[in-house]
Amino acid sequence: MANSQASSLDELDQEEHNKIRVFKTLYEALNSRDVDTVHRMLARDLEWWFHGPPTHQHLMHILTGSISLSKSKSFIFIPLSIVAFGSTVIVEGRHEDDKEGSWVHAWTVTGSIITQVREYFNTSVTVTRFGTPEGVALPGPPQSILSPRAVITANCQSVWESKLCDNKSVPGLILAL
Repeated sequence: MANSQASSLDELDQEEHNKIRVFKTLYEALNSRDVDTVHRMLARDLEWWFHGPPTHQHLMHILTGSISLSKSKSFIFIPLSIVAFGSTVIVEGRHEDDKEGSWVHAWTVTGSIITQVREYFNTSVTVTRFGTPEGVALPGPPQSILSPRAVITANCQSVWESKLCDNKSVPGLILAL
């Protein structure tokens, strides 16, 4: 049994490593404005959500081509950390000119296609996993309304926090997985 658990962990580590490699490729393509590569990686109906000043919707402008290529070239994404949690990949970075601020992108991968991105600009983000503690069964069928006991036993675990907004007065958000 220990060998099968170790094998499962190795497979998860390899899957996360592969996702990180894919996202390094994505940001290289975004920065070089390689539209063909970016479009191959994204769902045609990509769901996009943005939190921040409207003037900083750089990713959306690049993905949609809503501004001229010469203007969009002024924003280069520098990913400083990439971490995967199942189907969610979190990328935190900054603009090459540090005055622009920091950003966090939370991508959702379905199969091998990116289906959703949540973009946070100059916002402190904490990623939290909700669930029940191991070995605790919630009462009733899944569709029932949770009792107060079930709410108390629910587990809320912080799994990642942005680091680039630590000493700034910026909004803070919790992203629940």
